[in-house]
Amino acid sequence: MNSVSLSPKANRQEANQLERSLRRVQQEVLRMGTLVEQSFRLSHQSLFEQDLDAIEKITVLEQQIDVYYRQIESDCATLMTLQAPVAQDLRTLSAFMQLVRDLERIGDCAQDLSEMAIKLVKYPPHRILPEIAEMSEHAQLMLATSLVALADLDQSAGARVKEYDDIVDDAYDRLYDAIAFQKDFPGVVEPILLLGLIIRHLERMADHATNISQRVTYIVTGKRN
Repeated sequence: MNSVSLSPKANRQEANQLERSLRRVQQEVLRMGTLVEQSFRLSHQSLFEQDLDAIEKITVLEQQIDVYYRQIESDCATLMTLQAPVAQDLRTLSAFMQLVRDLERIGDCAQDLSEMAIKLVKYPPHRILPEIAEMSEHAQLMLATSLVALADLDQSAGARVKEYDDIVDDAYDRLYDAIAFQKDFPGVVEPILLLGLIIRHLERMADHATNISQRVTYIVTGKRN
């Protein structure tokens, strides 16, 4: 059986259709990222401003984030199988699928942080909370920078995100030592355990934000960091 080759016009039409589909998926990823940013910000408010009303908002956002996550993964898989993408387009779709996993996990962590806030609020504020809040702000800045990089397909943003990540890692090490080696701590252990979990979650969220910036670099250059 002879194969049927598409005309140049048909090939261009298919390429244009795929390009439009990729742009649409990119916009969906950015919308999902906006929801994750909101969730992260609300978790910060619940922890450091004792805004427990934020927790209900996070639950609603998390449901919306999960819907985006499933839909984007499905859309990417469909484009891979039905649109016959070339190598660069496959790279972009693969990066989108990995990237939304990072976003979804940041959202999960934000919800976890809000649940920790409920448990922590009944205890007197610990002296290191302002430093943890600063760590959270740096992690949020990393996420925002990574999402701007995705919107602009800016591979240079990875270096800035890496600088912020180093700050977050240093804060984690310093705060972990302050928590682990605290002497003569009066009262129950729960708030100390919660603080340890909080800084661990923030470090993980920062790592996922770093992953996002690295995936943007991969989309643009084809090289993995």
